[in-house]
Amino acid sequence: MEDRKLTEKESLEIITSMIARTKERYIGNANILLMWGYLVVLTTIAVWILLDVTHNNAWNWLWFAIPVVGFTAGSVMKKNHRGRKTVKTYSDRVTSKLWTIVGVSEIVVAILCLLMQCFADVNCWSAMLVYSLLVVPCAEIAQGILLRENSLFFGGLVGLTVGVITLCLIAGGIVLYANWYLPIFIMAFVAMMIIPGHILNHKAKNQ
Repeated sequence: MEDRKLTEKESLEIITSMIARTKERYIGNANILLMWGYLVVLTTIAVWILLDVTHNNAWNWLWFAIPVVGFTAGSVMKKNHRGRKTVKTYSDRVTSKLWTIVGVSEIVVAILCLLMQCFADVNCWSAMLVYSLLVVPCAEIAQGILLRENSLFFGGLVGLTVGVITLCLIAGGIVLYANWYLPIFIMAFVAMMIIPGHILNHKAKNQ
């Protein structure tokens, strides 16, 4: 017996259903987004204050707390969230792979910056700021389009705008001093992660 071919309408309904289920799971799991957002913001504030008070660049090592704490806490939160057994859709897999690529590439850039600092005495840490404000917003915009969630799309757009401005400033030879740049960096992550995270949690409560 031949398999019945799906009509265009049925195909669209299946795709819409997969997106809806992925969105529902993502909305219920916005705490991971909030965790990353608050972790980046609090770490940035700590680095900003310590640099301003001590004028010691060694405090920049605190940036490494973000991946260490973030990936550890994220793994625990994801494990707890998987306790609810549901069928994983194609949209779920795309979302997972998207953020895996972002995370791995961030680590690679950080390692390259560290190697340049240790073996060539070249300070290129500003590349981390630019990269974070380009790759993370692009991933968030893509996810916002995939899930049809405006808070992710527009939050990512704000972050990407700040990233492009940062790239132009560095290309123009403008030094990114902590006292004026880090507040902008903080606002970008508030727009990208904290505000959308709270919006998604609010939607989850109303469902």
